[in-house]
Amino acid sequence: MDQYGFLRVAAAIPHVYVADCRRNAERHIALAQQAAQRGVEIVVFPELSLTGYTCGDLFLQPTLLDAAEEALEQLLRGTRKLPLTVIAGLPVRHGDAVYNCAAVLAQGRIMGLVPKTHIPNYGEFYEARWFASGAAVASDTARLCGCETDFGRDLTFEVNGAEFAIELCEDLWVAAPPSSHLAPAGARVVFNLSASPEAAGKHAYVRSLVAQQSARTMAAYVYCSAGAGESSTDLVFAGKAFVAENGTILREAERFSAEEQLVTADVDLELLAAARRRTTTYGPADDAPDTTVIELEIPESLRPATLERPLAALPFVPDDAHRSERCEEILAIQCCGLARRLEHTACRKAVIGISGGLDSTLALLATVRTFDRLGLDRRGIVGITMPGFGTSTRTHGNAVELMRELGVTAREIPIGKACEQHFADIGLDPADRSAAYENAQARERTQILMDTANMEGALVIGTGDLSELALGWATYNGDQMSMYG
Repeated sequence: MDQYGFLRVAAAIPHVYVADCRRNAERHIALAQQAAQRGVEIVVFPELSLTGYTCGDLFLQPTLLDAAEEALEQLLRGTRKLPLTVIAGLPVRHGDAVYNCAAVLAQGRIMGLVPKTHIPNYGEFYEARWFASGAAVASDTARLCGCETDFGRDLTFEVNGAEFAIELCEDLWVAAPPSSHLAPAGARVVFNLSASPEAAGKHAYVRSLVAQQSARTMAAYVYCSAGAGESSTDLVFAGKAFVAENGTILREAERFSAEEQLVTADVDLELLAAARRRTTTYGPADDAPDTTVIELEIPESLRPATLERPLAALPFVPDDAHRSERCEEILAIQCCGLARRLEHTACRKAVIGISGGLDSTLALLATVRTFDRLGLDRRGIVGITMPGFGTSTRTHGNAVELMRELGVTAREIPIGKACEQHFADIGLDPADRSAAYENAQARERTQILMDTANMEGALVIGTGDLSELALGWATYNGDQMSMYG
């Protein structure tokens, strides 16, 4: 994790050679080296990636299990000097059972094994034929590649201040995924090793699941599924991969690609931490199981200066495809709020200062729609244009035309003479274009609006927006004020 709180992660989709563990390890090493060159700190591979997911009853054969362990040793040697963490999938013997596991590797060591909790055995899935569930495995150890390592569903890992958790495929699909308690317990990134075959419409569903789970857990979620070469059956694996952050998909793989892929992204861990602090309901449940955090020592990588994530030029404006829908939603929210205030105050009139600019135009449009919604006469909206020293012909013409087209009551009250009298009263030289000169005009306009509203029994509808108030770009006791903003 860099000094700005970004963690560079990657989903690696290798070409799979079913049951050829040595070749699979070679592809893992090659992609891990590419990831390290791109400054990746944690790279995840698909489910059972060292053997292939579609080995069938070979998972019960010691020959394949031995080969998978040898491939893991090969991967350890090949990535020992790389400044990154590798998460790979393989079957692991433990006791009298075989588990579908994710192995976490760093600097030539196995740092922990996480078993798959939910074992599917429906439709095209037959995993219960070969694998035991890791639901009961916690705070345990397993012997692999000649050493003892932590083994359990309760493990999380921390590297350079970034804590992460692991799920395997079906774990995401259940009602309460393991990440639902691992993330509130501290993990800010979740990696999912998957081997999910394609079906019509399934891709959009999985994409939605990943985005939603990242939003629920306020975490980054890195999903990596098997691709080319995986199937030795009638199934098709398209190489799905997503990197999501708190509900937003940052990066995704090209499906059905015949080439290996490395999908990288920088996830903003400080942003996630801030979101969790703001959300007071976020945190581990009282009955949440305990977790064990394993610290990894990885040297800081030399990351390229470029940022691996999309940066919107207009972050608060939706893209063209959704802009109209968003604007309609905003207008509906504004109208519902104003309608409730008018009903609550038994008020049937509104007063608005119309300048011909964007803010007053939006306020007028929202008010007109609100009156239409309530069945009120639009003539009950009193629009007042108040030309002053700096009013241009164009903006004044816009204001007059707008009020005429919308059928509201239009009035014009120039403020020049009133301001000149005010300048004389306070001894301000009109040539002194100071804050007092500018603010006097805004306050004069507000006085006209307020007094007219009193005469009409109306509400003054504010035309200043929240960004103006936040930045102080408004006149205190001037356009900053209204009866309903």
